[in-house]
Amino acid sequence: MKKVFLLLLFQTVLSFSQNSDEEMLKQIYKSSLTESHCYSWLDDLSNKVGQRLSGSKGAELGVIYTKKQLESLGLDKVYLQEVMVPKWVRGEKEVAFVQLGKKKVSFAICALGLSVATPKTGLSANIIEVQSLDELKTLGDKVKGKIVFFNRPMNPEFIETFHAYGNCVDQRSSGAREAGKLGAVGVIVRSMNLRMDDLPHTGMTNYGDAPKENRIPAAAISTNGAAALSKLLKENPNAKLFFKQSCKQYEDVLSYNVIGEITGSEHPERIMIVGGHLDSWDLGDGSQDDGAGCVQSMAVLELFKKINYKPKNTIRVVLFMNEENGVKGGNQYEIESKKNHENHIFALESDSGGFTPRGFSIESDDTNFNKIESWKNLFEPYLIHIFDKGHSGTDIGPLKSDKIVKVGLQPDSQRYFDYHHAANDKFDAVNKRELELGAATMASLMYLFDKYGLQ
Repeated sequence: MKKVFLLLLFQTVLSFSQNSDEEMLKQIYKSSLTESHCYSWLDDLSNKVGQRLSGSKGAELGVIYTKKQLESLGLDKVYLQEVMVPKWVRGEKEVAFVQLGKKKVSFAICALGLSVATPKTGLSANIIEVQSLDELKTLGDKVKGKIVFFNRPMNPEFIETFHAYGNCVDQRSSGAREAGKLGAVGVIVRSMNLRMDDLPHTGMTNYGDAPKENRIPAAAISTNGAAALSKLLKENPNAKLFFKQSCKQYEDVLSYNVIGEITGSEHPERIMIVGGHLDSWDLGDGSQDDGAGCVQSMAVLELFKKINYKPKNTIRVVLFMNEENGVKGGNQYEIESKKNHENHIFALESDSGGFTPRGFSIESDDTNFNKIESWKNLFEPYLIHIFDKGHSGTDIGPLKSDKIVKVGLQPDSQRYFDYHHAANDKFDAVNKRELELGAATMASLMYLFDKYGLQ
């Protein structure tokens, strides 16, 4: 009889807890969809502040703006964390063309981030088209004095577009370094974009420890441009490409991570963070990448304040500086965390755009993964169904606490690379409702983890 009573009591408590969690999630989603400021914050960040490349005036204004908005929420702490970041300036608009007799065929290009400039008068050379770094290595001396044209597209067969991106981004990140070793004089890379359009997509190129004399200029070409250039080369294999860019690297400058927090009511020493990266590339205004993630992260704390939820653990929002070309903000945050002996138990990042949320990518041990997966039924009414193990986020990647669960918000990814690192990454590309649903989904997971904790 006693066992039956205890079993019934347990089931009653479990049912009450389930109902309590369901009601809390309803409250979070309702507040996000009716009261959140995240869309108006993004409007200001995109249209009043604009592009926020690290080391730029825009990045400085972004720090000032987001700090002010966090202060308006009445958090327990809002502060700036110093971090030295790269200062790379694009310079004049890039130019590229092939001269065929009296006919000039122009191509839309943009310098890759941290690339060196061409000579002031530009650069002209024969072109050699390759599909991969492996193919490049087989060419040896044939590359010397040439412009290497990397033309491997994102694979449209992959349903998960980040898989397609990861499968070909090495040509952008490492192409200039590897081509420079073989004596190439420049690199042109097909944009990381599944859509055929005329917009070149930038992104960082990495020279590693290559000496300055081996650092060659690198630019992205639009997908339409890549297709046209490939066709032109088949018809005119001896054609020469001219391109010119005037980008410049300066000494590192001082910037900041922007941080705000609600102190935990029971375990203030245990820290849960939510964040995105405040910097963006300079072609658009960084609304999808990653203004959306920043305002969603700010909205998590805003929602907790609005519904009067007092977390057990300290909830901290971190807007990281310099994810795009260095990850200096994420690395500095971890340095300061170690210095202050902080105990991080959970980190959630939004850096995949402001599209409709689909679920989470989770880095944890099996026990904590299973715990999070057990909440799946609570998210089903909101069409959240992805609970997979995988990469969480670049900015939270450096966190190395003994026990920490790291999670990345996974929105629908099908249209993300239409805007990623391109001039059309602007405010009008973000849907208000989708953005707010993402903020609510993040706040809901933060609430559940705060309530039930590490396993």
